[in-house]
Amino acid sequence: MVYSMYNLRENYRSEISAFQLKQFQALMTKLYQCCQDRIKYQCDRFNLPDAELRCLLLFGEERYLTATGIVQKMNVVKSRVTKIIDGLVSKNLVHRVQDPEDSRIMLLSLTLKGQQKLNEVIEFLEYVHHEALLQMEPEQRKTMLTNLDILKASLESVKELMV
Repeated sequence: MVYSMYNLRENYRSEISAFQLKQFQALMTKLYQCCQDRIKYQCDRFNLPDAELRCLLLFGEERYLTATGIVQKMNVVKSRVTKIIDGLVSKNLVHRVQDPEDSRIMLLSLTLKGQQKLNEVIEFLEYVHHEALLQMEPEQRKTMLTNLDILKASLESVKELMV
């Protein structure tokens, strides 16, 4: 059965109070803004644009990446990834290596400088998250992590409804 947005709103009003809805929206907005502020700070701190920083973090999981792999992981168009990679290459953080099995494919790998920068970023992120967790009592941390897991699952299920 297809519901109009109005029907959905009417159904949800009976299950969720207006106060809870407003509180949830405000908290999500504030969390998003906190994340945006941290992203801006870390971009300034590491002197990298956000897209280059996110791309650099992808190498934490992989020794080599391809432009196509980065396109899929970052969910951006290939021309954008080309610019991101060019920026990382010009900063000597990434270099291109020809695939030994297929000369048509260029592999991307971190340089020594890139690996050092990645380690600094990871260390910074661990520090920030560690400090955030320290603001809570151990039992609160456990509850919060469980609830964040539930929130993530809820948001993912809503995202699937939008497709």
